Amino acid sequence: MSNTTRIAGAIALATAITPFTAATAHSVYADDHAPIGVMADHAHKKGEIMFSLRAMHMEMDGNQIGTDDVSPDTIVTTIPNRFAGIGMQPPTLRVVPQTMRADMYMFGMMYAPSDAVTLAVMGKYIEKEMEMTVYQGGMGTAQLGDNATSSKGFGDVKAVAIMPLLGHPDKEADNRDELYLKAGVNIPVGSTTKTAQMLTPMNTTPVIRMPYGMQLGTGTWDFEPALTYKMRRGKFGLGLQASASIKLGDNDQGYSFGDSYESTAWLSYRPAQWVSLSGRVKARTMGPIDGIDPVIMGPAQGANPDYYGGERVDLIAGVNFVATHGSLAGHRLGIELGKPVYQDLNGPQMAGDWSVTVGWQKAY
Repeated sequence: MSNTTRIAGAIALATAITPFTAATAHSVYADDHAPIGVMADHAHKKGEIMFSLRAMHMEMDGNQIGTDDVSPDTIVTTIPNRFAGIGMQPPTLRVVPQTMRADMYMFGMMYAPSDAVTLAVMGKYIEKEMEMTVYQGGMGTAQLGDNATSSKGFGDVKAVAIMPLLGHPDKEADNRDELYLKAGVNIPVGSTTKTAQMLTPMNTTPVIRMPYGMQLGTGTWDFEPALTYKMRRGKFGLGLQASASIKLGDNDQGYSFGDSYESTAWLSYRPAQWVSLSGRVKARTMGPIDGIDPVIMGPAQGANPDYYGGERVDLIAGVNFVATHGSLAGHRLGIELGKPVYQDLNGPQMAGDWSVTVGWQKAY
C-alpha cells in the first residue's frame, strides 16, 4: 500500500466517523490555524476538544561533512573508525548509507479544561528504511554489496499544556494578535533497542543493534517549551515560533540525543475563506549525542555518537483548506512540502533531501 493511499484512507476514515456539525460558514477560516507542520499554534475554549491526524514522509540522500558533500569512497578511505582495533574492527569506516526514508503517522487530541489552558497529547507510528553500501575488507574501494534495513513501531509520546497569553481571539476579526506559551514533555515510549541483520565488510550477516538514527524513540524524558505569535491583518497573516527540546538525562542505554533549538516564521495569504497559502522558513540546531550505547558498534558513521546533530534551514510551502458549509463544516486539511536550503552537519552524516506533511483536524 502506498503512502498516499494510507494518508487518504486515514483522513477519509476520520471524516466518515466524525459526527455532523452545525458549524456556519462565517465561523471558520483556513488561516485560523498555522501551517500543518507547526504544532501548539492555538488553544481552545473551555470544554472544546480537537482531533488531528498527520502523515509525514521524509527523504535523505547522500552525505555531508559540514556544508560539503562527501563521496562514499572518500568516507571509507579517510574517515577513522571510532572502534578500530576492537574485535577486528577496521581502521576506517567501511559501511556508508546512501538513502533513507522515514514515514510518521501522528494522532493528536486537544482538550481545554478551562479557557486558560489547553491540554494535548500526540502519539506516532514510525517506519524507517535505509540503504547502505558495504565495502570489502579493511581497506580499499572495492564494494562488497548493498544492504537494506528497516525498523517500524510506535515512537515517543508528547504531552503538552498550551496557554493563550492574550486570551482567545475573535475568530471573525480581520485584525487580531495571538500569543501562546507551550510547556511540553517527551515521554519515552519508542524502542531504543531495535536490531537487524546486517552485511559486514567480512561478508558475514550477524544480527546487531541498529544505529541511533534507526531507532524509534529517544529513551529520554525531555522538556519541550515553545512560544508562538500569530498576527492577522485582513487576508494576510504572519507567524513566529521558537521552540526547544531539552534532554533531562540519559536513557537506559547510556546516552541522550543532543538538545535542539528551532525557530520558524511564516507568511500566509487567504484568497478565500476556505483556503490559505503559506510560505515558511524553519531553522534548527542540534547537538551531537551525549554518551554512547556500548552495544552499537561498527565501521559505520551511524554508530558514532559524534556524527549526529548540526544546523539546518528549510524552506516550506503550504496550503490550508477548511470546509465552511454543510456536514463537513469545520473539517481542516493542511499540506506542506519542504526542502533544506542550508545544512552544516556534524559529519559524515546523511543529508536531508525533502519532506511532505499532510494533516486533518477537527474541533468540537
